[in-house]
Amino acid sequence: MSSAHPKTVSRRRVFYIPGYDPIHPRRYRELYRKEGVAQAAISGYELALTPAPKGAHYGWQVAARIDDAQTHADVEVLVWSDIVRDSMDASIPGTYLQLVRTAWTYIASGALRRLMRLRKGPVIAALYPVGMLVGQLLLAVLLWALIWRLGDTIWPGVGSWLGSGGGAVAFVSLLRWFKSKDGRFFAYYLMHDYAYSAASRGANPDALEARMRSFGDSIAEAMQDDVDEVLVVGHSSGAHLAVSILADLIREGRVPATGPALGFLSLGQVVPMVSFLPEAHRLRADLQYLSMRDELTWVDVTAPGDGCAFALCDPVAVSGVAPEGKRWPLVFSAAFTQTLSPERWKELRWRFFRLHFQYLCAFDRPKDYDYFQITAGPVTLADRYADRRPSKSRIDIPVSKYTSVAV
Repeated sequence: MSSAHPKTVSRRRVFYIPGYDPIHPRRYRELYRKEGVAQAAISGYELALTPAPKGAHYGWQVAARIDDAQTHADVEVLVWSDIVRDSMDASIPGTYLQLVRTAWTYIASGALRRLMRLRKGPVIAALYPVGMLVGQLLLAVLLWALIWRLGDTIWPGVGSWLGSGGGAVAFVSLLRWFKSKDGRFFAYYLMHDYAYSAASRGANPDALEARMRSFGDSIAEAMQDDVDEVLVVGHSSGAHLAVSILADLIREGRVPATGPALGFLSLGQVVPMVSFLPEAHRLRADLQYLSMRDELTWVDVTAPGDGCAFALCDPVAVSGVAPEGKRWPLVFSAAFTQTLSPERWKELRWRFFRLHFQYLCAFDRPKDYDYFQITAGPVTLADRYADRRPSKSRIDIPVSKYTSVAV
């Protein structure tokens, strides 16, 4: 980073990019409020949230006193929950058609086989909705067959027709019941998630690209603001959106050399699920480009305890696009088994979706990763991890079959 960048932060602009989530971003505000207060109590600092002025993007403000320094952060969120909801607006037959198409895309392209060379956890998470939906369908078929057979047994001939009709009603009713309870099973949600990227074989849909451009404009405006750091945070599938947004800004010359320090924090990333697909030319080009730039600091944090992320997988290297002179990202682990007490780890260990959000939450035995100090503390991302070495167990070998970067 340029020597013109400040060593301490009193004002920061934070741009948060969530993953595939149909719920309004107010959930992230409330999560930040609750977990920030908890972390502050554990780590001995002060943190308070206030509403942000109404603007083009949803957000909030954070006032903190950390290490005897008073700081202020303005947080903005890329809202694409409406796009997610639209993509999830599929009937039950439509979802099963998505299942077939998505499975075919990942299997026929060879992406699934190569993803399994990285981490089994996220691949199992990807296969879970397939198994769950197929299982639900088989149970519904079995129920239909049982009612049909029962009707024929009780009343041979006519009963067969009545049983068939009753079985059909039961078949549809059971499938509808499973869908209504998806807040417990997450089968439909995950199926829609994977289908969203697979539908375009790794390319971003036009509606999402438009939203990304608008959010990029806000980041570019912040780079002209009187702040000490602009920090972009991408969680889950939001990480690969952040990669493309930042690559565009730097290519277009919208990151001034004498402006605020620019940091990029990717958390719980699932980049290979997209970058390994045939048409992900843009993402692979952006990964390669961003990995060489000195305009920013890119830190990638995952944890093997998060079964939904490609933990410790260097997203540039495993995508097969690592260039000569690669600088980023710095890959290290949040080490859930060490940064959470045994009691807390036991409580969360099998709550897979909750663990995928742990990066945004409080740790009761924190080490050098503290989301709230990063987003609201007096130290830039670059300085905080200037001497941090990458995790020795990171995976940084090329695995993807598709490495084209033509756009």
